[in-house]
Amino acid sequence: MHKWIMFVLMTAASLLGVYLLTVGLPPKPVDESASLPEGTVLVNVQANADFTFDQTEYKVKVGDKVILRLKNKSGIHGLKIDELNVDLEGEQLETNIEFDKPGEYVMHCSVPCGTGHMEMKTKLIVEAA
Repeated sequence: MHKWIMFVLMTAASLLGVYLLTVGLPPKPVDESASLPEGTVLVNVQANADFTFDQTEYKVKVGDKVILRLKNKSGIHGLKIDELNVDLEGEQLETNIEFDKPGEYVMHCSVPCGTGHMEMKTKLIVEAA
């Protein structure tokens, strides 16, 4: 009797394993920056539900052509850089920027998203080439 139970459990586990290997696995992440031209940098800024961005700072170099993209992991957020007149929200979640001098820019959420909205900030640091 115990042999049959073990046989059924092993068969079920094997079938589940084959299913997961063929159709149940999530797709592999794609490196979006691999297809960009030389001198172009993709900066993905991810906004989280806990009123944070995925990194405390992002770094690029002077002369880089930067594609700045906002990804909302959960909730609805925006991304604004006042000094550069950049405002990503709604349908417009990507822009192109080129920096000609080093500096630091504060990026903050531009969509009122809850109680932690005012503290939702990060930095974009432009380093000398």
